Amino acid sequence: MLQLRPNCECCDRDLPPESTQARICSFECTFCADCAQERLGGHCPNCGGELVQRPRRPATKLANNPPSSTRVFKPQGCAPAPAG
Repeated sequence: MLQLRPNCECCDRDLPPESTQARICSFECTFCADCAQERLGGHCPNCGGELVQRPRRPATKLANNPPSSTRVFKPQGCAPAPAG
């Protein structure tokens, strides 16, 4: 089951479970859409994998399957994507 991490690893922006702005890789590293595209060029800085829109869990399932409350913040690993 997806953790649904609560924030962007680059800028620490809140990403609630219903957010359409969350992007994840196959390891569930989590970024906001702005950082994923503008800073990271669509690739995870941790594993190099593709960043895709995170699925949203139906609100009726959140009570029994809550999102993670553990924030991961690693701005040092979020260098801007190379130009070109």
